[in-house]
Amino acid sequence: MHDDHDDHHHGHDHDHDHDHPHAPAADDPAPPTEARLLEQALRELLIEKGVISAQLVQRQIDTMDSRNPALGAKVVARAWTDETFKRELIASPLKTLERETGIGMIVAGMPDLRVVENEPGIHNVVVCTLCSCYPRMLLGIPPAWYKAPDYRARVVREPRAVLAEFGLELDAETEIRVHDSTADLRYLVIPERPAGTEGWDLESLAALVTRDCMIGVTRPELPGTASGQSA
Repeated sequence: MHDDHDDHHHGHDHDHDHDHPHAPAADDPAPPTEARLLEQALRELLIEKGVISAQLVQRQIDTMDSRNPALGAKVVARAWTDETFKRELIASPLKTLERETGIGMIVAGMPDLRVVENEPGIHNVVVCTLCSCYPRMLLGIPPAWYKAPDYRARVVREPRAVLAEFGLELDAETEIRVHDSTADLRYLVIPERPAGTEGWDLESLAALVTRDCMIGVTRPELPGTASGQSA
């Protein structure tokens, strides 16, 4: 249930330009890939043979579409409060999620996942420069701006300016690391925990974690404080 492409590009920092072509705009979709056509033919054959039903396929699609960032927020909240869990999550994300959170069925079909942590002096932001690869099982449907050619191109070349447009002003000493997702690899950002949340329970902490925080274009804010706005 993700946009596939054949380019196995890797994460790069904010000074690194890229010269591979960008995917077409969302209103100019590319022709179906060979894998997509094969999936469609196999699905139709299995339905015809009675192995699965069209209703089952639609239920699975509806389940995928119903995912939302709340699950990712719960993972971040636990990482904020459980140092051992956080270390294991960063070292082995999918295995840790399956073992420690009871969401094995959710992550079982995911591509590889890499978890990166924001900390003082280091800020991570995620993009897919070729299309819109994104950890849908944890964050739900990607926002329109994530798929837009303007974001995909500019955040690699001028991340500081793009983040400022989201309302996130970073000082010049902060290193910005831009991570480029692929068909085989997704990223999840653990944002910095806001000061003043010591002693908060997991539910209250998770309520601070937005989708945009886990992409890296904003940071969690306490209620009543200024925050970055989505483009």
